[in-house]
Amino acid sequence: MVTFSRRHFAWGGASALAASAAAPTTARAETFEVTRSDAEWRRLLTPAQYAVLRKHETERPGSSPLDGEKRAGTFHCAGCDLPLFSSAAKFDSGTGWPSFWQPLERAIGTKEETTLLVFKQTEVHCRRCGGHLGHVFNDGPKPTGLRYCMNGVAMKFTSTANG
Repeated sequence: MVTFSRRHFAWGGASALAASAAAPTTARAETFEVTRSDAEWRRLLTPAQYAVLRKHETERPGSSPLDGEKRAGTFHCAGCDLPLFSSAAKFDSGTGWPSFWQPLERAIGTKEETTLLVFKQTEVHCRRCGGHLGHVFNDGPKPTGLRYCMNGVAMKFTSTANG
C-alpha cells in the first residue's frame, strides 16, 4: 500500500496544477480546408516544421533566416503554401522572429489562449490548414499597432525579384 503525507499531496497537486496551467487552452475547435493525418503531416514537414506547425512549439529566437529576409516577396505557410504576409508589411521588431504589422487578407485565423491561468495571448494560425504560426501582440508599428510575431520555420518565402 502506498501512503502519502499531506506535504506529498500538496506538492503533487501543485505540480499537476502548474503542468496544466503551462499548456495553452483554447475555446473552440476549428475545421480547415486542408486536413491531413498526423502521419501525413510528419511525412510532409521537416521535424522542426512539424514541431511548430502541428505541436505549437516555438523556434529559438534568431534561428530563422527569414527574420533577416529583406527582398520583396511573399511569405507562405510551410504546411499548405497559402500566402500569409507581404514583405511590404515586414519590419525588424528586434525580437529574433520575423514580424509583420499586417497579414494578407483572409490568410490567418486567431485564437485567444490562456496560459499560466491568467496570461492571455492571441495565437495566430494558417486559415487553410490550421498550422500554428506564432502570436500577435498590440505593440507593433503604425498603421495597425500590431506585431505578428511569426516562427520562420512555419513559413516559406517566395521572392518577386526576377532571376
